Amino acid sequence: MLKIARILFTCKERTVAVIACMAMSAMAHGQTAVLPLQDLTSFQNPGKSWQIAGNVSADLSDENEFNVGKGTGVLVNMPSRRNKGQDLLTTFEHGDVDLELDFMMAKGSNSGIYLQGRYEVQLLDAWGSTHRSAASLGGIYERWDESRPEGQKGYQGYAPRQNVGRAPGLWQHLKISFQAPRFDASGKKTENARIMRIELNGVIIQEDVELFGPTRGSISNEEKATGPLRFQGDHGAVAFRNIKVNQYSKPRPELKNLTYKIYQGRYEKQPQYDSIPPEAEGPQGTSNILTSNLEAGTKQYLIRYNGTLVVKEPGEYTFNILARGGSGSIKVNSQDVVPYRSWEGKGTVTLPAGEVPFELLYSKYMDWERPVLALRVSGPGVREFLISERDLSPDVEADPIIVSAQERPVLRSFMDLPGQYRVTHAASVGSPNQLHYTYDLDHGTLIQLWRGDFLDATPMWHERGDGSSRPLGSVQRFGKPTITLATLASDQAAWATDTTGTTFIPKGYSLDQNSEPTFRYQIYGATVQDAIRVIENGKGLQRELNIQNPASGLYARVVEAEKIEDAGKGMYLINDKAYYLRLDDLAGAKPIIRTVSGRQELIVPVRSKLTYTILY
Repeated sequence: MLKIARILFTCKERTVAVIACMAMSAMAHGQTAVLPLQDLTSFQNPGKSWQIAGNVSADLSDENEFNVGKGTGVLVNMPSRRNKGQDLLTTFEHGDVDLELDFMMAKGSNSGIYLQGRYEVQLLDAWGSTHRSAASLGGIYERWDESRPEGQKGYQGYAPRQNVGRAPGLWQHLKISFQAPRFDASGKKTENARIMRIELNGVIIQEDVELFGPTRGSISNEEKATGPLRFQGDHGAVAFRNIKVNQYSKPRPELKNLTYKIYQGRYEKQPQYDSIPPEAEGPQGTSNILTSNLEAGTKQYLIRYNGTLVVKEPGEYTFNILARGGSGSIKVNSQDVVPYRSWEGKGTVTLPAGEVPFELLYSKYMDWERPVLALRVSGPGVREFLISERDLSPDVEADPIIVSAQERPVLRSFMDLPGQYRVTHAASVGSPNQLHYTYDLDHGTLIQLWRGDFLDATPMWHERGDGSSRPLGSVQRFGKPTITLATLASDQAAWATDTTGTTFIPKGYSLDQNSEPTFRYQIYGATVQDAIRVIENGKGLQRELNIQNPASGLYARVVEAEKIEDAGKGMYLINDKAYYLRLDDLAGAKPIIRTVSGRQELIVPVRSKLTYTILY
């Protein structure tokens, strides 16, 4: 439980601790809170290897080392021979929790996060590795039993689905949803703990994993309903920031006194009920569970549910409705939370504690779809749960069509980018080293790279298909496609937004002995060979542009981003340490960083050759 006396005493001493107190109280009461990192008062007896910093970076050549800048907001651990390091435990304890944070690994570093101090999610510098085990980045570490035979002492560990980790010194994003073990009134465990979901860098790598007991290195083999968050500190250099904790300890709202009325007919808009007699009506029974399975006797009908929602904790609640095959709406406490809309909708409302009126409409009017009604609810200290009948997901129409990267495929397809932009002449190139990229043949430019599995081609090839494919790993995109090379009147002139006036002509690509493509095109009268190669162990991409007959005033835009940091020796950090860019060979030209419309660009005058590497 919270160490209230210690926290209140500290709060009287320093303003920053008052902020910490407020955050700790919020977490103790089941609300979302950001762990304050102005100092170390959020943690129990922090060791000397832990510190608060304003900035942190790593050198790719230095093992287990960080460069640390003054300030606040970043939690850093740097163990050494002098300060060997120890684990860091929060002053609060948690049960069911969602944890979200950014973390950074130093080269060769190893760390972990223990839920309740007992169940470890592994953190590791796995850059350049395709191996996956329970000890890999994002793995759920093994349990351990010394009495078992050699080679079998570790058991019940779970490898991540994919290796989607990034290079040391880059920020990575982690989300963990955890369900604590359950106990009866006598203290007997009735349900094991579960990792409901782990998402690393935007990719789900663990889902619905049952934990039969504490993992190796737990603070205790005795399981309990609550425990502190624990950050491993005795293995290597690691940094954390933006630590968000959302606890779920409050009782769920419940439905009671449900009644229903069924109206036959096609209702694409909400009807006036006073003028329409129902075909059937009745109480829902003792279960008080919403369902679409009421034997309406027709393919087109509307169900109107009325009842009482018992709210046990006041606050803001979110209602998420799936009305497959038609439309649905939700009204709670006489407020329209989800207006009448097709297929699905989501809305939020602030509710008092107590009993409030509830109404739900489900109109099924699409003949070709089977009826599905699902309603999920979340609120203050209440994790989203299904308040309707079992989750009736849509029928699986086809097995996924997954393209493996083992044979270095080059797949032509449409590629959809954020912002409703479709690349119609995309070539996606796979690598057995699990680093892949997409090239836009219409602009002669690199549009994205990703780490992990290659492509989901189901939307491209299933039945008639729509021609598109989707990356399966952790994606780094490079913005809306535009040309890599352009002629400028000066180094401050605006970059061309498309190929108009450039005489751009794509000339396809050729494959080398390793089946890696070199793309060819003409622009401004110059002939360009654009070779992109996956470097050793899949640590990044090297791009080499060879230009014959370059036009006067020809420049290459190497990167366009919100932020470009010069890290020295030709190395740059892009967009708050999302990836590295290294300039390898500029044929004697000097790079220029300029600001255009609030964003930064790195451009280079082009002579005959340009080579640079993206490390990711």
